[in-house]
Amino acid sequence: METIIVVVHVIVAIGIVGLVLLQQGKGADAGASFGAGASQTVFGASGSGNFLVRATTIAAIIFFVTSLSLAIFARNQSGAGSTLGLPVVNQDILEETISVQSDIPALEATSNQSDIPALPDNN
Repeated sequence: METIIVVVHVIVAIGIVGLVLLQQGKGADAGASFGAGASQTVFGASGSGNFLVRATTIAAIIFFVTSLSLAIFARNQSGAGSTLGLPVVNQDILEETISVQSDIPALEATSNQSDIPALPDNN
């Protein structure tokens, strides 16, 4: 099932690219109003605008549906998800003990005040 959706997804993506490239820009309508090539269109004198817009819209809807279904398949295969809105936590991580040892050597704490040099009086 997933393979079929991937194939449809790729075909629709290529179709969207083709449909967008076939459509004329907004500035191309000015030349058509003076009769430049309006009789040479395949879809009639009204042009191919309505057909291409509808086909692009349908292809975009199919593309979004296949994208959503592929995302659902990917989520189900990864095992990720949540239970009642709470994230799933690996219990092994919670049960591990953390050692307090560090690579940084500890300094010896002395309460001897004579180690601290006194500030000179500049009076």
